[in-house]
Amino acid sequence: MAGLAQPEQRWIPWMRRALQLAALAEGRTSPNPLVGAVVLDSDGRLVGEGFHARAGQPHAEPGALKQAGEAARGGTIVVTLEPCCHQGRTPPCTEAILAAGIQRVVVALTDPDPRVAGGGLQRLRDAGLEVISGILESEAAHQNRAFVHRVRTGRPWGVLKWAMSLDGRTALPNGASQWISGPPARAWVHQLRAQCDAVIVGGGTVRADDPLLTSRGRRSPEPLRVVLSRSLDLPAAAQLWQQDVASTLVAHAFSEAVEPQASRLAALQAQGVHLEQLDRCEPQQLMTALARRGCNRVLWECGPGLASAALQQGCVQEIAAVIAPKLLGGELARTPLGDLGFTAMDQVLSLNCEPGLSLGHDLLLKAQLSSCAAPN
Repeated sequence: MAGLAQPEQRWIPWMRRALQLAALAEGRTSPNPLVGAVVLDSDGRLVGEGFHARAGQPHAEPGALKQAGEAARGGTIVVTLEPCCHQGRTPPCTEAILAAGIQRVVVALTDPDPRVAGGGLQRLRDAGLEVISGILESEAAHQNRAFVHRVRTGRPWGVLKWAMSLDGRTALPNGASQWISGPPARAWVHQLRAQCDAVIVGGGTVRADDPLLTSRGRRSPEPLRVVLSRSLDLPAAAQLWQQDVASTLVAHAFSEAVEPQASRLAALQAQGVHLEQLDRCEPQQLMTALARRGCNRVLWECGPGLASAALQQGCVQEIAAVIAPKLLGGELARTPLGDLGFTAMDQVLSLNCEPGLSLGHDLLLKAQLSSCAAPN
């Protein structure tokens, strides 16, 4: 790897393994990051592995050290993120490392959390341990981009998803849209939901599609289903109100029409729906509220108007577009995005696109907004 001294390159295979372990918990650790760790004995043999499975449960380092036992003494721990040095719901990982008699700590990424932010590595250095950092740093930063983004901005990482025809339509002129994409693409969307903490739609989507918005059992608990609604003009019966399937949050703003709003809110509460009153019923306000609820990554599955507002307010960092080999036609047919207010080509949003992926007959294109530089 460019930029690494020859002796440090030997840690790359072990760090790749730690990253693989961390990925096993994708979508389940929020508000915490994804972390994986491996422990090598003094002769460089693998003696322990661990990953952080869920917030409140043991971190990756204590799990790997427990598996290693006495074999960890004098050895090395390779971990994807700087060990924590503060007391949270679990004890500091730095102290577990010191108690195990580890001699060397190899880290990919410094933790941006202000409670750590290099303090964990300094604690280990001060105790006389050898500390090596920056091994596969870019890969680790990409894996934890959602966590890093929330810590730095106070808002979750936003993914905007849509399915459209080859001619750029998301529905026929009469509104019919089921199904543009095929079964493999829809199964991929269920997996994407499982990797997110919340799935967001607007009131129009609830009225038009009556969506379920679950991962179809790929995650437990299911991601929080969120409806952003100014008018609260929502159907009395909807799949989203079935709280035994998954929790639902309706975000709204105060309305001057006090009586109609109160009755609508009461009806939702009677069905067990959670409510969040915002100062303004806008994507940016919603994202701040979801960050307070511990969301690292959220999925926008909304109509063109709300999608455009989310983009304009900096609430989307990543696009996932499923393109079906179909032609819908119609000048009045719906497209994925509403008006973004651009009047010249030098104003348009630029994307960094990943290679396309086939999902049955459909094509998946994933792209990150160019303004969202990879965290480091």
